[in-house]
Amino acid sequence: MAQKGTTVIVVEDEVIVRMDIAMSLQDEGFIVLEASNADEAIDLLDAHPEIRLMFTDIDMPGSMDGLKLAEAVRDRWPPVKIIIASGHRELRDDLLPIEGKFFSKPYDHARIISAMREMLAPR
Repeated sequence: MAQKGTTVIVVEDEVIVRMDIAMSLQDEGFIVLEASNADEAIDLLDAHPEIRLMFTDIDMPGSMDGLKLAEAVRDRWPPVKIIIASGHRELRDDLLPIEGKFFSKPYDHARIISAMREMLAPR
């Protein structure tokens, strides 16, 4: 189980969706940082080395989508675990460009939180 106070970043351009998952994560004891696009996410990752997990949407405005952001994070911050979500695409975990998990929108918050705890658990 993830320890209380683990820092995660939620990258989602739809404000209501971002706030919704961020509040659920905060209720579970996570420290949540929020970004509306990949550029903001990279700035936060640079400023917060304590980030351990990123939850990102695929389709976002800006210099890169969530899949490209996931690749950048994998290369630059390898310890960060990654969950990718989309309301427009269906992907299997084994087809992602990174080691991570995929969830379709609308997603079940309990399943997201369970997956985060599993990914963050010591091995």
